[in-house]
Amino acid sequence: MDSETIIKTLSNRLATQRYANNTIKSYCSYARFFLDHMKKYNNLDEIPISEIEGFINMKVLQDNISPSYQRSLVGAIKKIYELVNNQKIDLNYLYPKRKTSQLPSFFSQDEVRKLLNVCENLKHKAILTTIYSCGLRLSELINLKIMDIKSDSDLLIIRQSKGNKDRMVALPDKLLELLRKYYTTYKPKIFLFEGAKGAQYSERSVQLILKNTMKKAGITSKGSVHTLRHSYATHLIKSGIDIRVVQELLGHSDIRTTMIYTHITDVDKKSTPSPLDFL
Repeated sequence: MDSETIIKTLSNRLATQRYANNTIKSYCSYARFFLDHMKKYNNLDEIPISEIEGFINMKVLQDNISPSYQRSLVGAIKKIYELVNNQKIDLNYLYPKRKTSQLPSFFSQDEVRKLLNVCENLKHKAILTTIYSCGLRLSELINLKIMDIKSDSDLLIIRQSKGNKDRMVALPDKLLELLRKYYTTYKPKIFLFEGAKGAQYSERSVQLILKNTMKKAGITSKGSVHTLRHSYATHLIKSGIDIRVVQELLGHSDIRTTMIYTHITDVDKKSTPSPLDFL
């Protein structure tokens, strides 16, 4: 079975199991990367476990991939064998065991204000404002449709996001006013933010919008589109919104995922005394 047939079979069977579209794309991307490396073998049965182990080892030691990348790559390989080859192989020992504790990066409220103020392009401003004010993932933004805006209820419906879950978030008056102005100017047909010929806006385009706007605003700290989502959560918790409410708004299944933001906001670092103050 050639690699394209394997990828197509994997995609179809993941869809049958009702995985979200973005999850399917992710699995197939990692699977293709693995299969390209193993193209000297004619079929999956010929690939020794030692070869898979060597491949992961090379990616970790030589390419210095992140723990999350490693987990995704191993998970995709297991799915290939399970769903395409009807074979369960034990690769659990190839998952990273040491957990890394890394706080999410976020923009300060002043930095967000600068970003939105310097963004003169109406469409670009609407995109960045929507991500921040609703705490969206990048994939959730580009999948938004006009029908998902419930202006009469001041709600935005985010459909089939991570984990195949729908959720609703409040639609602030400022955002609604901006989106009305954007809609009148650009007149999108299906997707709220459309690219050429009515197609979905690309993830890469959104990333470039943020990169260029950060440069224009003079923001030198590192930041990605996901940093806007982190900022949304951080600023909500800092303002006193209950952690359970933030969990619902972010679409987290586990409260522990949301709790990471409390490490940033639990203590107001400026009001916490230092031993230096007592000298």
